[in-house]
Amino acid sequence: MLEKILLLLSLSLSVAEGLCKPGVGEAYKVRFSIKTALGDQAYPWNKNEMFLFRAALAFAMRDFTNGEEFGVSDIHPCNETQRVSFWFVVTRPKTMDLVDKGTVEMAIKKSRNRINGAFLLTDKTLEFDGIYPTLAAPVSPDTPPWLIVFGVVMGAVSVGIIALLVYPLVQRKLKKNMDADDEDSDEETGVKTAENGANDGIYNSTFSDDERFTQM
Repeated sequence: MLEKILLLLSLSLSVAEGLCKPGVGEAYKVRFSIKTALGDQAYPWNKNEMFLFRAALAFAMRDFTNGEEFGVSDIHPCNETQRVSFWFVVTRPKTMDLVDKGTVEMAIKKSRNRINGAFLLTDKTLEFDGIYPTLAAPVSPDTPPWLIVFGVVMGAVSVGIIALLVYPLVQRKLKKNMDADDEDSDEETGVKTAENGANDGIYNSTFSDDERFTQM
């Protein structure tokens, strides 16, 4: 059984050599920067990693085409280099009809995070030439912006209304306190005046005796 599987894979690869040509037709180039991404934790690129790539692409094609049964044998790499770059094409299941580049591109974009995650890489370290990273969707706040603006405006209006209501009360209280202070000041002035007048009316007997002896 294993020999049959290997034979089928070898046959598909031999056929793919005529379909997958660098820069021609529906072929895409992919580039891995494993050392750049992982440094000392970088794993070696080998046949197992290539099998994982083909399986990840087959998954992406299945997911995008809503269950069309793509398999590893439908992903055909070619022109592999030691710096971990190669070209590939995708064929329809059980046929050798090439899948157009537009469909492959959309499938890769839809499953880009899953493909990157399988190799512990990112859009910058696992590059598909001609397929640009999909921009992340803008984050929509839980509260609509117009509601936030409305709340700020209503808050400012409420503060203004409260200020208009409180200001007259504060002014009235201040005026009342000032009037009370003026009354207290007037009372103190009257008391001092009365005391001064009383002191002026006191008879000084000492000066009277001096005048009487002078006349004598």
